[in-house]
Amino acid sequence: MNEVIEVLGKREQFRDHYWLNRDPILKDRLLWRAQSFRHLIHLLPGQSILELGCGQGLLTPKLVQVSRGENPITSVTFLEALPQTPEESDNVEFMSLANSTEQLEGREFDFIIAMDLLDKSNCSWLLQQAYKLLKPGGEIIFYESNPWNPFLRINRVVSGLLGKKDQRRLISRPDLYELISEIGFVRVFSVFNDFAYAPLTANGSWFLQNMSILLENMPFVRTLAGSILLHAQKPPRTVPLPTVSLCDHPELYNAVSVVVPCHNEEMNLRPLVSRLLDLYGDYLYEIVLVDDNSRDNTKQVITELAEQYPLITPVFRTPPNGVGRAIMDGYRAATGKYILSMDCDFQHLLPDLRDIFDGAAEGYDVVIGSRFSRRSVLLNYPFQKIAANRGFHFLARIILRTKFRDVTNNLKLLRREVVEKMELTQPGFSINAETGLLPILMGFTFKEVPISWINRTPDMGVSSFKLVKVGGGYWQVLYRLWMKKMFKNKEYYSATTLGKSKGLVAEKATL
Repeated sequence: MNEVIEVLGKREQFRDHYWLNRDPILKDRLLWRAQSFRHLIHLLPGQSILELGCGQGLLTPKLVQVSRGENPITSVTFLEALPQTPEESDNVEFMSLANSTEQLEGREFDFIIAMDLLDKSNCSWLLQQAYKLLKPGGEIIFYESNPWNPFLRINRVVSGLLGKKDQRRLISRPDLYELISEIGFVRVFSVFNDFAYAPLTANGSWFLQNMSILLENMPFVRTLAGSILLHAQKPPRTVPLPTVSLCDHPELYNAVSVVVPCHNEEMNLRPLVSRLLDLYGDYLYEIVLVDDNSRDNTKQVITELAEQYPLITPVFRTPPNGVGRAIMDGYRAATGKYILSMDCDFQHLLPDLRDIFDGAAEGYDVVIGSRFSRRSVLLNYPFQKIAANRGFHFLARIILRTKFRDVTNNLKLLRREVVEKMELTQPGFSINAETGLLPILMGFTFKEVPISWINRTPDMGVSSFKLVKVGGGYWQVLYRLWMKKMFKNKEYYSATTLGKSKGLVAEKATL
């Protein structure tokens, strides 16, 4: 065991030396990884974190930052010297395991994070220790160097020729996956991650940072990433989640209407409503569940939930179908000071909504969940959808001459007056482009907050989004808004799709 600990200590030293001397975006990278860790595990206050191989404590302050200082963090090093960090929180405990691991005997943690520690000579022991230290249902997140990274390979060859051989015995992604599965972990996934690597300069990092999410999900190219992100969970797969209020802002109490369009979502409705009430009950004025002519038991589930919870407002639509029509009907039914729109399969993301409510408390009219922030993680997300999204936003920024990253996600918190002034026309998914772009062009203040996205698992049903089918609507929205921007000083008349379907008269519209 002493030899294993010695190897782990050397890995810490090698990693920290590289970070401090050769990584020009170190602070941004560590903050991004800490934020990604929080998003992947959906961290809640009070849950415990074990950081393995903390070295000089470079990551620890970032973990404190993203956890708001609300989580006990134990940071351990395999070196004798403890890190000296002025940003130490009262909730952080540092310890050295250089001479003995007895200090951790009998302790268990909700989550474990480590960076660039696994080696062929230590990985089996370290993963077994991590398994023992986790609570039932606990999760690990490891970031490891990718041995298939072409720059790493070139650098190792050059270093060897110069007599500075890289002693690390890195492990490939398939071997990591196989090993961690054999130990007994479940919900294992390992993905290629991070293309912002050397040769990298501070000035040139912007391009790679913005391209990273695209490259990470591009077939074949993604195998050349700088890192491997490894996730696993100790059985059982399902554990009771802590019940804790995330309502930090009294000014938002009893002020939020949640609008949820539902089409064949019977599996997702009850967990979504239950977690909304657990985490944000004080904020909720009502939950508007809009059944868009589902073919399963969604309507029945909504009816039962409305009988159980007085704050649920059911809306049962008649044909024609369309998520845009469902959202418009939900907006019409909502009566809260703020209106939060979201999809049924967002129950796993609910802890991350805390940042969205922070934005509202800061005074923004619109707060949008951005999937394409540098601090977001996209897993199992179709590459063609990423490419289409990035292409649409690139063109939209040029045409509309406004800066934004991702405004087409149906996770938005809007003031009531914003909703009342929007002219919505799209019957399908492209309404998400309208609800994102219209408020910006109308001069309302907005903020984007990073969220991460893990695509639907089998127990969450099947998405009805079809790229080819709905893509034309997005370009219609962009063309219409470009026309509005071009002729913003002229009044014109336009009937919305919703107005036509309801027999409403056309209203004068101006921007």
